[in-house]
Amino acid sequence: MHSFLRRTLKTAAAASMTAGLLAAGAAAASAHVTVDPSKTAEGGFTKLTFSVPNESETAKTNRLEVKLPTGTPLTTVSVKPIDGWKALVVTTALPKPVEIDGATVTKAPTSVIWTADTAHQIGQNEFQTFTISVGRLPAAGTTVTLPAAQGYTDGTTVNWADTDDAGHDHAAASASPSPSASAPATAEKEHHPAPAFITTAAEATAAETSTTDAAPAASTAPAASRGGETAGWFGLLAGVLGLAAGATALIRTRAPKN
Repeated sequence: MHSFLRRTLKTAAAASMTAGLLAAGAAAASAHVTVDPSKTAEGGFTKLTFSVPNESETAKTNRLEVKLPTGTPLTTVSVKPIDGWKALVVTTALPKPVEIDGATVTKAPTSVIWTADTAHQIGQNEFQTFTISVGRLPAAGTTVTLPAAQGYTDGTTVNWADTDDAGHDHAAASASPSPSASAPATAEKEHHPAPAFITTAAEATAAETSTTDAAPAASTAPAASRGGETAGWFGLLAGVLGLAAGATALIRTRAPKN
């Protein structure tokens, strides 16, 4: 009986370990370049952080290029410094002028390129984050895709540019071209989704509404407190009167009779 239980436990442990390894392998295979946040409010500024894992077993990541939209350009772009990486914000002429806040914009940042020195390249089982601050953001409901090109030390480049929605606002491919890794003709085409985020309605209206709704509750709170205090005083007074009446009755019962 004990032998059977030991065999059963060993089998279960092996199955659990196999499942864990398969899950880890699936997670590694599905890793890709992403951007956070995936949603942000219209009309303002936000920080966008790109997470870049190294997926090569033989090479390191030494370059990243993120293309910015030209149909809804981001007129202000700044880069957070990273040790060992040089950043370049590329500004070019837009394919056609765009009206932003009543002004005609003909040039805007169209890509950001990071290049690593030898000591800070992204190795196997490693990742790096790259952060930019951008604005102003387009109208609510706009999906902005940010195609990324990830370069490796062996000279190959993986383009994270696939999208399933033809309505997305793509950056112009000619803004800052990058070489693409050539795959064998027989190899199955892999899906490399482009990082993207969606603009949402500004939250000011919701904040004002919540403040307005909260005001009556705040104004009525003192009144309720005063009512509670008044009831408390009445209760205390009644208790004192009851105690006095009881003491008087006790004195009368113990008084000597003539």
